[in-house]
Amino acid sequence: MLLSLRGATVRFGGRAVLDAVDLEVAEHEIVCVLGPSGSGKSTLLRVVAGLQPLDSGRVSLDGRDQAGVPAHRRGVGLMFQDHQLFPQRDVGGNVAFGLRMHGAPKRQQAERVQELLDLVGLPGAARRSVAALSGGEQQRVALARALAPSPRLLMLDEPLGQLDRSLRERLVVELKELFGRLGTTVLAVTHDQGEAFALADRVVVMRDGRIAQSGTPLEVWQRPADAFVARFLGFENVVEATVGAEAADTPWGKVPVPEGAPQGTRTLLVRPAGVRLVSADAGLRCTVTARTFKGTHVAVHLQPEDAPRLEAACALRSAPEVGGEVGVEFDAAETVVLG
Repeated sequence: MLLSLRGATVRFGGRAVLDAVDLEVAEHEIVCVLGPSGSGKSTLLRVVAGLQPLDSGRVSLDGRDQAGVPAHRRGVGLMFQDHQLFPQRDVGGNVAFGLRMHGAPKRQQAERVQELLDLVGLPGAARRSVAALSGGEQQRVALARALAPSPRLLMLDEPLGQLDRSLRERLVVELKELFGRLGTTVLAVTHDQGEAFALADRVVVMRDGRIAQSGTPLEVWQRPADAFVARFLGFENVVEATVGAEAADTPWGKVPVPEGAPQGTRTLLVRPAGVRLVSADAGLRCTVTARTFKGTHVAVHLQPEDAPRLEAACALRSAPEVGGEVGVEFDAAETVVLG
């Protein structure tokens, strides 16, 4: 295992912002740590980089305990959200910074700078001023600079956070392809689940300094560990329920559950795709309170008379109007009994 954290704990003013975290990252793996502000994800990154000391626990790289090893000797690359480029240096000078610190010959520096600028899609940009670059170009320069010394672990702190959505979506695909081509091991933190799910081989969801769930993007999306993870991922149809063999008693009435679902008092998630709209005189009667266009579908917000509101996913052409009355039925295939 390239990176291993065991019982990693950091306290600020007596409060544990990182609370006995165990985490492993394999060589060539891309792991994205996801969570709301204050969940401890950036502190975790700083601990691995050697910028934040542990109160207890340990960090190991290649099986070697990093206690007492300063940041510049850990062999890791770190790219911050605001890029932190050197304004007094041109693009080439920024990219070559780490190589210069490691004493690489000037010819080797120039060759590596050219290679990396080609790699990140900025060929011939070495003499450009960083002040003249767009946000997306600055992000690429910061990435090239972080990659220049060939770090064994590349860490990204909200790498695309300052870019507009269309540029983020394009760059995250490019980053995934680039890291795959280079075989780079990556530990990234973000609050954007779309970014994490597109980039990662494995997603780690954090809450209050602890890991709430770890798994592949598909595993986390299909089976959130608990109500917190489900709601953080954007699912709203989450309620307490009493689960039986074939159905659950919920505030929305009987909701069918998948075969073999755990029984008893549980938390139930119904994905928006599992909320089927039928005529108002069938199923659970609801009033349409809002519609939100999502690009591929319309999110329809529904208010039953005496139950929590629901969200349904509908095709644009079949989405009901606000103020209309509809009935709701539930699909067991889109229902998840949470742990």
